[in-house]
Amino acid sequence: MKANTIKSWFYVHKWTSLICTAFLLLLCLTGLPLIFTDEIHHWMGDDADAPALPANAPKAPIDNVINNAKNHLPGKEMKYIYWDEDKEPGKMFFTLADSSSAPEASNSYLTMDSRTAKVLQTPANEMDFMDIMYHLHVDLMAGLPGMLFLGFMGILFIASLISGVVLYGPIMKRYDFGMIRTEKSSRLRWLDLHNVVGIVSLAWAFVVCITGIINTLADPAVEVWRAGQLAEMVSEYKDKPRVKEAELGPLQIAIDKTREAEPDMEVNFIAFPGTLYSSNYHYAVYVKGNTPLTSRIIKPALIDAQTNELTDIRDLPWYLKTVYISQPFHFGDYGGMPMKVLWALFDLATIIVLISGLYLWVARRKSKEQQLNRILTNLEAANLIK
Repeated sequence: MKANTIKSWFYVHKWTSLICTAFLLLLCLTGLPLIFTDEIHHWMGDDADAPALPANAPKAPIDNVINNAKNHLPGKEMKYIYWDEDKEPGKMFFTLADSSSAPEASNSYLTMDSRTAKVLQTPANEMDFMDIMYHLHVDLMAGLPGMLFLGFMGILFIASLISGVVLYGPIMKRYDFGMIRTEKSSRLRWLDLHNVVGIVSLAWAFVVCITGIINTLADPAVEVWRAGQLAEMVSEYKDKPRVKEAELGPLQIAIDKTREAEPDMEVNFIAFPGTLYSSNYHYAVYVKGNTPLTSRIIKPALIDAQTNELTDIRDLPWYLKTVYISQPFHFGDYGGMPMKVLWALFDLATIIVLISGLYLWVARRKSKEQQLNRILTNLEAANLIK
């Protein structure tokens, strides 16, 4: 490359890196505990373990579990049910509120034993340490504007990675790979460390950054789906009033109907009528695949909440599939503990790259200032300036 071309790429690398460094450091620092979310919750005692029962212990009828949940929180309506037998065997998670359309801030939560139908835990609706880490990482606690801002920072980081790769060849072709010039100045040692750690963690940084950018579009993608495909699926019911709780049919029948339609998929989330992820007239029963990757691909089935008839079931559109598939690649939570440890090591490596890059910028500015002072001193000594 010509000198001017290298200089242009250098400026791209410098300024894109400088603009996003502080936010990337925040994302790396908050992302580190998020990799081990399940383990940290267990260590902090936030999870209530289901009692030990035989592996073949039958599940309690889901409508009985619902009745017990409502009796534990009288006056509350059901909003959502979620369970994941792979991560939390024997447990179900309920969200209730004064009404199905009540805001998230007024939600009440229950953890139930899916076999005995007993209440295991009543988590408080308040932020704990992991919630703070999550919201700082996802949206800077600023909602959608914060998410989109972090997406823009991710785009700048991608530009800094590409420009760094372009510069790596011309700069390092004279040296051995992985070389750190310990006998040289401190700035050169940091430069070598920055280059070698950056190139080793490059592929991981690309994957995590691109999937992170995709994840910042999750909320807009869901809104597009709700306004498009979901609205089309419930169009015949749009003028009907919301089904009241007393009029709801048995949920177990709705689940059985969904399983008949998708026998190779697992039910893991249910939205009740009147909630964001359903309609005023349907149980929305979401099923997922049964492999580490396909478990992120969900499919909604709409069940008439009064007659328990299946009215529609469709694959999610490509853009929502892209969002959901990107999530395990971003957090590294699809390969067990070895994958989590690997993700944590690369996260630490990226922190080293960011800090070393910041140091190099400060050191370069200081070096230029010292050089300017030496020139001025020499000019004064020669009586060329006053």
